Parts: sequence; structure tokens; C-alpha cells
Amino acid sequence: MEQLFSSHELVSATGGEGRDLPASIASVSIDSRELEPDALFVAIKGERFDGHDFVERALASGAVAAMVSRDRADGLEGPLLIVPDTLEALVALARAARSRSHARIVAVTGSVGKTTTKEAMRLAFTSAGNTHASVKSFNNHWGVPLTLARLPRAADFGVFEVGMNHAGEITPLTKLVRPHICVITSIAPAHLAAFSSVADIARAKAEIFAGLEPGGVALLNTDHDQIELLKQEAQKAGAGILTYGYAPGADWRIEAYEASDDAARAAVHHDGEVLSLEIGAPGRHMIANATAALAAASLAGIAPATALRTLRQFGAQAGRGKKLLLGEANPLVLIDESYNANTASVLAALEVFGGLTAAGRKVLVLGDMLELGERSAELHAGLKDAVIASGADKIYLVGEHMAALAAALGPARVTASTRSAEEMMEPLLAGLAYGDTVMIKGSNGVRLSGLIERIRDKFQARSPSKDD
Repeated sequence: MEQLFSSHELVSATGGEGRDLPASIASVSIDSRELEPDALFVAIKGERFDGHDFVERALASGAVAAMVSRDRADGLEGPLLIVPDTLEALVALARAARSRSHARIVAVTGSVGKTTTKEAMRLAFTSAGNTHASVKSFNNHWGVPLTLARLPRAADFGVFEVGMNHAGEITPLTKLVRPHICVITSIAPAHLAAFSSVADIARAKAEIFAGLEPGGVALLNTDHDQIELLKQEAQKAGAGILTYGYAPGADWRIEAYEASDDAARAAVHHDGEVLSLEIGAPGRHMIANATAALAAASLAGIAPATALRTLRQFGAQAGRGKKLLLGEANPLVLIDESYNANTASVLAALEVFGGLTAAGRKVLVLGDMLELGERSAELHAGLKDAVIASGADKIYLVGEHMAALAAALGPARVTASTRSAEEMMEPLLAGLAYGDTVMIKGSNGVRLSGLIERIRDKFQARSPSKDD
């Protein structure tokens, strides 16, 4: 593999002490179970685990060196990079990787669609050069520096996802990434337990402009109520501003949306041209995410025709709308939306679910939308009309906050309501049959992924869908 850092660069960037370090490393990891060749294992101390407890395992599993904090180095053997604090040293490696890079850098944030938009951008950028992007949802105080530390020397493009739960979290991350293009996908009620208003959420997301490189551009989705606030914040930061979305006047304006069960298409109007955008998943929100990728690629110097060809491969990811076919002749269709949920993402998923063609019954499983604060009951109950419009034949609700939606719908419409995913296992599995189309949507903390696994075990995957 290509050299990522020499031993001299590791010591110089972190100010650490090297003991028997190899000449170079080719990758960086914080998980002893997921080591790429010639990896530096970084022992991060988290809320539940301390990486120092896994140093020996990492070295035995193929890591060529481990970065450890000075106060935990005693008794450890093998090639070590000893630093005062491993998280700060990881940030230092990230800063060094960014300083030497000539890549065009994009940073993505928003209340919904960050990861999906990042994946669309990864596809679009890969069509034109060596592209490095965040894996999974590595978007927090350790995920962003880890992703940046992994930035190859020869990368042409870098795409970074940046998230937050509280005000002030994005600023240090965007200043580390130093993007040329900042993308905000949308603003919606999320993390309201930590914010007094949706406008405050928008201001926190707008922190992403603080790291924008001189001459950089803010690429903003128009289709939410906070767009003018975001434009004002971008102007304060000296950013150029471009917009995308369905709203009249958007610089990249979406029209003529059409969808089938497994694809969507639209006409994207930009600068006097009409571009035909096709993707491998339904959903107005999915087309919007792909349009963000198309616009960002253009800003990075990639011809739209090149990006459009690659975006035909773009589809939903696991936990974010991925479709599974379970069984043979009359499969159960399982739509996995179990990773996260807020009002905007649930409404978007319900719209897609309502448009699907089902061979049998349509079964809807909704779990709590977490971190909504004092408005939780109101926002959960407010899903009533969209749930009814989805045409669900059976409705299962999971979590204490979903009690508000259960009350709004009434007992005649709700098949079962439980406080936990574990309690829902038996009634849900007993109520499913081959031919059903099932969508499972909720916040990650509700652990609906366990329901996905149990359904897969019972009905068994026939084969990967086209989006696998």
C-alpha cells in the first residue's frame, strides 16, 4: 500500500516519542478488529471502551505500531508512538495530512441526508479521480480527524461528513478539514433537547462555514424554512453561495421528478442547461441528495456528464432505505431505515413507502425519534396524517415517545405498540408473511436493527438487491 506517514512524520506531527517504529505506516485505525495492512493503531479512550486495553490484540492482529498515551505506556511492548494524549495526537496527524494535500475538499452537514449525500458525492467524484471519503458516519470529534488522518497523499478529492449534537461542535472540525465546498443538506427539528429552536440548529450547522478556504463556496439546499438564515451566515463568512433543490430560483433546480420502486429520475436545470439525472432508488430526498453531489462535482471541476453517468449507481445504504428481498418465489420486501430518524427523514421515508407497489400487505414499523426535547409528543403525534397517507395495512410502534402517535392514530389503526424493540419481536414476527412489504424506521438508539436481523433470520435473504 501507499505510504501514509513515515516514522519521522509521525513523530514530527505529534511531538511524540517513537519506540521501534517501522519505517512507515500505510493506514490508521482505532478499532483492533478492523485493521488494514501496515496500520497504526490509535488507542482512543471512549465512553465505553479504552483502546489501550486492546493494544496487544491490535499488534498481534497485524498493526505495525500503536499510538498510546504516556500515562498508559508502562508495561506495553512492541513498536509504539508515545504521546501526551492520543486524541490530540490523532488531530495533529489529521492536520498534517490536510496541510500536505492538494485535493479539492468538500464538507457535508445537515439535519438529514448527510451520509447519503456523502456517498453520492463519493460516487460522483470517483468518476474523475482518486477520491477519499468518510466511512460509515464518521462525523464526530474522533471520526473526522480519523478520516482526515487517512487522507492519501495522492488524493484528488476528499469528502468529509461533519455532525453535531450541540452548538460549538462543528467549528473545530471544519477548521481542521478546511473545505473548499461546504454543503448543508437540510435543517429540521433534530437534537431539540439541546437547542431552543430550529433556527438555533441552523446556526449550529452554519458553523461549517468557519473553516471554509478563501474563495470557497456554500452549497445549500433551498427546501426548508431556514434557507435565508443559512445564506446570511454564509455571507458573513465571505462564502460564495449556490443553491439546489425543488424551490423556484434554485441554481440547480429539480423538476419533473418520477419514481418506480427501484429508481428515480428528474430534470435538473442549471445555467441554461437541462440535465437528466437518474439514480437507483426512489425518493424526492434521494434525488435532492444526488443533485447536491452533481453540483459539488461541478464546483470541483468535474463535467456534469461524467458525474451523471456514475450517479446512476447511487442507491440507498444499509439502515437508510436499503431494500432486501427475503425468500424465493414470493419474497418479503424489507426496507431498512433503522439507522436514524427525525421528522424530516420519517416524512421522506413515509412518502417513498406510500409510493411502493406491494404484492401483499404493507407493514410499517416506526420507532421513537430521539432527542426532540419538550416538543417530542407534538412531533410524534404530528406524523399521523403521513402515516395514514402511506397506506400501511399494519402499523407497529416502538418506544415510549411513539405512544403519542399511537394515541393520535387510535387503537383501531395500531396493530401493536411496545416500549422496546425486544418486546416487539414476537408480535411483529408472528404478524409477517411472505409477500409483505415492510419498512422499519426509527432512531438508532431504539435498536430497531435487531428487528431487521430477526426478520432476515426468519425469512432469509434470497439475494442482494440491485443497490447492494
